[in-house]
Amino acid sequence: MKKSTGILSLIVVIMMVLSACGSNKGGSSDKPKLKIGSKNFTESLILGEMYSLALEHAGYKVERKLNLGGTLVAHEALKSGDIDMYPEYTGTGLINVLESAPKSDAKEVYDEVAKGYKEKFNLIWLEPTNANDSQGLVTTKKIAEKYNLYKISDLPKVAPELNMAAVPEFEEREDGLKGLNAFYGKSDFKSIKLFDYGIKYRVILKGEADVTVGFTTDGDLTNPDLVLLEDDKKFWPPYFVAPVIRGETLDKDPNIAAVLNAVSAKLDNATVQALNADVDINKKEYADVAKEFLEKQGLLK
Repeated sequence: MKKSTGILSLIVVIMMVLSACGSNKGGSSDKPKLKIGSKNFTESLILGEMYSLALEHAGYKVERKLNLGGTLVAHEALKSGDIDMYPEYTGTGLINVLESAPKSDAKEVYDEVAKGYKEKFNLIWLEPTNANDSQGLVTTKKIAEKYNLYKISDLPKVAPELNMAAVPEFEEREDGLKGLNAFYGKSDFKSIKLFDYGIKYRVILKGEADVTVGFTTDGDLTNPDLVLLEDDKKFWPPYFVAPVIRGETLDKDPNIAAVLNAVSAKLDNATVQALNADVDINKKEYADVAKEFLEKQGLLK
């Protein structure tokens, strides 16, 4: 009886050891719990979910705090430790957070925000994507072909023939029409009418206007009947997206960077446009879109 009891005790010990090894296989027991944030628009939600899924797959426990609000809300949450990371844009970090003058060189902007965030906030910019969510001007394929209009530098000479579909504040902002006119030469449009953001592309596709304002990763730009004009003289600063993370979080586990950088390496303008289109146009859930993309890229194997 004593012999069988001893064997039983040994079996229990072995099972406990195997269970402990199994629970540590993913490494979650010795990895920090991470709080992932995002801003309150489609692209940021998709990216925040991608970070969450990739980190969970790597064995981290994740708490999602997505859809926080605008830049200042997300930034303050990051500084205070309410979140550990969120996707941010280099141009936004430069102009809105560090309050520095706009610059057009992508590397220079990234280097400045990386240095400034580290020194002022102990926040770390990881590797940027090749997705640049900057502003832009958009026309239709029909208008582009008719006027040979593919670059913003060609706009002033044909603007008197075109109607502009503007959005709120665009006419008066230094990074809007006012600045464009000073930088490229005045575009004296036949007419300028104000439209809501949500209908601007429909307006030009219906022929009610010819040119409108866009963002370079908008899902609507997957439509072959729309043409994004090249900002050939680089008026708008670059807005490359990257994960920004608390320094103390990264110090606890530097491997977090490798997980997130692997996600960023898969993203460029065309890819992000397609992801945004899946949510905004095809009406898929952003979480499903994020998961499907990571699976196709082999990042959840």
